[in-house]
Amino acid sequence: MNQVVKSGKVLSPTTPWTDRSVPGIQAPDEQQSLKATFTEPTIECSECHALVTRTAMSFNVFVCPQCDEHLRMKARDRLNWFFDQVTEELGLEFAAKDPLHFTDSKPYPERMKEAQKKTGETEALLAMQGQLKGVNMMAVAFEFDFMGGSMGTVVGDRFVQAAERAIEQRLPLICFASSGGARMQEGMLSLMQMARTSAVIQKVKNAGLPYIVVLTHPVYGGVTASLAMLGDVHIAEPKAMIGFAGKRVIEQTVRETLQEPFQRAEFLLDHGVIDQIVHRHALRDTVYRIVAKLMNLP
Repeated sequence: MNQVVKSGKVLSPTTPWTDRSVPGIQAPDEQQSLKATFTEPTIECSECHALVTRTAMSFNVFVCPQCDEHLRMKARDRLNWFFDQVTEELGLEFAAKDPLHFTDSKPYPERMKEAQKKTGETEALLAMQGQLKGVNMMAVAFEFDFMGGSMGTVVGDRFVQAAERAIEQRLPLICFASSGGARMQEGMLSLMQMARTSAVIQKVKNAGLPYIVVLTHPVYGGVTASLAMLGDVHIAEPKAMIGFAGKRVIEQTVRETLQEPFQRAEFLLDHGVIDQIVHRHALRDTVYRIVAKLMNLP
């Protein structure tokens, strides 16, 4: 017969349950920290460091629900959100070449393959035609994660094709800009895209069609010096960094410390560089109202 010793007493299987020992509750290890667990990928807010599931962040258009910080949004997600219905994607036939056989720490073709694998896109600019509240529009958006949204020949090709389609079908052209500037791996060919895009924007304006630029975080370099500052209306998202040269470069040149909010959207609005700052949740309605006003729509 099996017996159990309790406080000097021998307990048998027939011992009443009232005399049996009560299983204790094991306390967790003091050095073991309790952490929240998520059943899906999370995104950390760069401002308040709150962890939010990607689904929740997507439903909130990548605006932090805790502090209202506007996080970076992928170009495809942005255009699919902006349009009620996408009818066509343009420029997929264009592919970047390596005319200079440029190599820094890596050959240019290798960098392109890494960027394509990272983003799932073939280039740093997406162009789509679709409808917003029943109005046909043409929109382009920069993918910043693709080599910093740098502007190469394919970016210029896609932008020009989108603009020419807008002229052909009498559509307003919307540009969501987010870039570090011209792509150094393509040298002068990259800088030529500043002139190409500027010329085709003038054609859009000559046709009497609206060209609206939405400046998102960040916009710098040759993109700022060309297509991003030639709009009929310039809208910026809150706290977006917008400029030509970077803040540190300017500080080293003028030998002064530049305080916040230098180069922020709010700073540019105060100095008359942009027209208005619009919260991302109100961006679709704002763009629609501007287009309707400029094109004399209901």
